[in-house]
Amino acid sequence: MNPALRWSAPVIVAIVLLLIWQGLVRALDVPIYLVPAPTDVAHALAADWALLAQSLWFTLKITGLALVAATFMGVLLAFLFVQSRWIEASLFPYAVLLQVTPIVAIAPLIIIWIQNTTAALTFCATIVAVFPIISNTVLGLRSVDPGLLDFFRLKRASRWQILWRLRLPSALPAFFGGLRIACGLALIGAVVAEFVAGTGGTQTGLAYQILQAGYQINIPRLFAALLLITLAGVILFALMTLLSRVVLARWHDSETTD
Repeated sequence: MNPALRWSAPVIVAIVLLLIWQGLVRALDVPIYLVPAPTDVAHALAADWALLAQSLWFTLKITGLALVAATFMGVLLAFLFVQSRWIEASLFPYAVLLQVTPIVAIAPLIIIWIQNTTAALTFCATIVAVFPIISNTVLGLRSVDPGLLDFFRLKRASRWQILWRLRLPSALPAFFGGLRIACGLALIGAVVAEFVAGTGGTQTGLAYQILQAGYQINIPRLFAALLLITLAGVILFALMTLLSRVVLARWHDSETTD
């Protein structure tokens, strides 16, 4: 696909949807406290930019810290799991347990146990984001060519050499796939944890601004905060995709262009 078309097509669709939204709100005379028009959201974004930008930075900081922590922890655990089926069978169910436990249910406890707000929110977001890194990296580390694996063993390669020179390169596409998922989950985890902290009176990121805007019936600001969260998620995903392309484009078929 033409790169220009790949980027321009979604933008055109977004513009059309915004025009339809604007036209319907004005034509039906929808009250601003129910559904604001895109122009109302843009005005609120400009008027409250200083406040929203500060909250956006805090949310992005939590997301970034959580993504780094989840990546480090996930890769480390994946390396551990791939060394022994016994270790994987013993510990992997607990990784699944982290994934299926609703973060909104345990976030209040974490925020109570960890006094530092930034550390508590980062821990919550890390729990949400770590599983895709673990599962995808384990899958990639195990998805090696059996012939190459036999060749390495025939050459008496050590466990470390097999991991570093064979399993790790083979795992990179799956790892970056997990990373793209994890960046979105880290943002979601950060926002959910901020909601919990915000209901307790702790002023944090964009989730707190959404809560405050809801209390004040300031719906345009609420939509503006939601827009910033959405754009942050899209940009993070695009950055992870670009990183994957830069690392893999020269040698892996998954990133070759038509």
